[in-house]
Amino acid sequence: MAEQQKAVTIKGTVDSVTYRNDENGFGVIVLDYAGEPLNVVGELGNVEEGEDLELTGSFVSHPKFGNQFRAELCVRTLPVEASAIQRYLAGGVVKGIGPVIAKKLVARFGDKTLEIMENEPERLTEVEGITASKAESFAEEFRKVIGFRTLLMYFTDCRIPALYGIRLWNKYGENALSLTDKNPYILCSHGIELPFPKAEEIAREKGIPEDSSFRISAGIKYILEENASAGHTCLPKDKLLELASRLLRVDPETVSGVINEEAEEENLYIYFKKDRPFVMLQSYYTAEDYIARRLAIMNSLSYDTRINYDEVIDIAEQENEIEYADKQREAINTALSKGFMVLTGGPGTGKTTTLNAIISLYEQQGLKPLICAPTGRAAKRVSDLTGCEAKTIHRLLGVKGGGEIAGFEHNENNLLECDAVIIDEMSMVDSLLFEALLRALPINCKLIMVGDSDQLPSVGAGNVLHDIIESRTVPVIALTEIFRQALESAIVTNAHKIVKGEMPELDNKKDFFFLQRLEFDSAAELTVELCETRLPKAYGLDPISGIQVLSPTRKGPLGTVELNKRLQEALNPPSRQKTELKTFLYTFRTGDKVMQTKNDYDIEWKKGDERGTGIFNGDIGVIRRLNRLLGEIEIDFDGRVAVYNTEMLENVELAYAATVHKSQGSEFDAVILPILGGYDKLYFRNLLYTAVTRAKKLLVIVGSKKRLEFMIGNNLKMNRYTCLKQMLCEEAFNAPEDSDEQIG
Repeated sequence: MAEQQKAVTIKGTVDSVTYRNDENGFGVIVLDYAGEPLNVVGELGNVEEGEDLELTGSFVSHPKFGNQFRAELCVRTLPVEASAIQRYLAGGVVKGIGPVIAKKLVARFGDKTLEIMENEPERLTEVEGITASKAESFAEEFRKVIGFRTLLMYFTDCRIPALYGIRLWNKYGENALSLTDKNPYILCSHGIELPFPKAEEIAREKGIPEDSSFRISAGIKYILEENASAGHTCLPKDKLLELASRLLRVDPETVSGVINEEAEEENLYIYFKKDRPFVMLQSYYTAEDYIARRLAIMNSLSYDTRINYDEVIDIAEQENEIEYADKQREAINTALSKGFMVLTGGPGTGKTTTLNAIISLYEQQGLKPLICAPTGRAAKRVSDLTGCEAKTIHRLLGVKGGGEIAGFEHNENNLLECDAVIIDEMSMVDSLLFEALLRALPINCKLIMVGDSDQLPSVGAGNVLHDIIESRTVPVIALTEIFRQALESAIVTNAHKIVKGEMPELDNKKDFFFLQRLEFDSAAELTVELCETRLPKAYGLDPISGIQVLSPTRKGPLGTVELNKRLQEALNPPSRQKTELKTFLYTFRTGDKVMQTKNDYDIEWKKGDERGTGIFNGDIGVIRRLNRLLGEIEIDFDGRVAVYNTEMLENVELAYAATVHKSQGSEFDAVILPILGGYDKLYFRNLLYTAVTRAKKLLVIVGSKKRLEFMIGNNLKMNRYTCLKQMLCEEAFNAPEDSDEQIG
């Protein structure tokens, strides 16, 4: 492990660049420091050989790589001596200048070379072989280099990571700094994503007035984006005015005026539900509007053939030695005759059996079905259950780069080749992802949406399955009968009791256990003990891959942050053989179980000979290798191995314990669920139901029976502000009107 020391400032010249990531500015260099080579790591930008640097950070001692310097701030100055200038230019910093031309330039102009390139570029023609056009080209490229350096130095002065400066330069080029001077809030815009509070600091230093339309516009979008992170695709205008006025200290009338101006420019959208205006970011308006229009078109084209497929289903029953229930037969018939429907039902109601029949009969008809799910774990599960290949929606569409914003190879200009698409775990599909999938489907494609409407909504913004069902514009078949073999599982029977608002049976000694603990500390200790020793010893479960601790919340003594610290200490304690890396919340070490917390479509991974991009919100992996010198962390996500740098760790957290919401679409052999105290609004029925149904073989609830009763009685559900239901109803014309949801 590296030993951290206090911050110091050092100066030196870049001797060589060992590693550099031009996308986020992270680098590893060898610095000529007091005549001795020194390894330096950190966000250094595009430093080149020969540059003089002033670095603030700390010396660390690494057991493998020895002494090194971890830089937190990097101030750069151009080289001033001829020899350093030659090395600097020879490194290719100016397009078109290599070692030969660099040597000629320095031979002619010496220590004045860079000054002449910047201020008297016409003199470069004094060097043999450099024409007037080449001289101007070199000067233009050098001005870009100077502009980029100036921008990164500005960001360093503001203590902003180089990553945002690189994003800003990539978006605005040489105009980046002047635009930022005029409006620091462009740093919050799409593609740059600097947090609004940091942009506020810069704006205050520049004297931007509080009633500036730039500031108010950025504040409004910040509030909408924060609420999108909580699942809302829109906010009522009156609620938004209240929140923005409080945040920005500006009167509601001024905020309303900016909202209207942004709406006129189509940067925001105002949508009316029963005469109540709702404000939407452009991306979510586009998504929900497209979903509503596209589903309406698909519904009209997927006309019911009125053919009765009972005889075909009878044959399938004989071949598979199975007897389908009435609702299952109805679902199979609808899938064959209309090919456009929602299939919903809880555990043990036969969704998988029905799905298998639909897939088999589609194939017998010569149709090509594609099967997908929102997450890798959900896709693997449906593959195992159906015996057919299933892909994540992202993989099906073909992810292209874009950070947290997706781009896909398949879209309206490059449609998927298929006759039918079956989406499993539809409750997890958010508005933006469903829009992307619909855009890639042939217009006459059959669409079967399968999910459990009693589960929590998607992690991403929207409430797509709920809104589709509630709109009554798409055929919905709900399976309710629990089959005999499923009745043998107390997990299944208790899950259905919870949905009905009934108390589960807690005296079952087979697969559903309740262990009462009324003190936070004892509940936490028991949770760790169950994971570390009791369940592995009794059931042969692996504590990392076979057991998952779930919590309703991140905060508090039984929240995921505190539980992860306790579980890490028990399951993966520190040792001299394990490298560590500290972040704000966690200390990561080799062997840790971790989770990605935001979609990142740029992360490259490999799985054997297969290559791909994209690691997504909720993906769970294990740290296999940690290299402090290069700032690299290798994480294995169920066979997909991705390499992270320290910047990317902002979107990674320990996953020995995870929130119930993050566990959607996954199943675990054993689930431990601590329930005690906590914020009432987080403890509701469908959260408990979702947690219980994550367990395949064993569920242990630790905590208070009274708190369990409260959750079952609290049927508020996780309501969300969305406009999709109303849009679906409007597209269907004669569908029931929407009613405003009451958000708790």
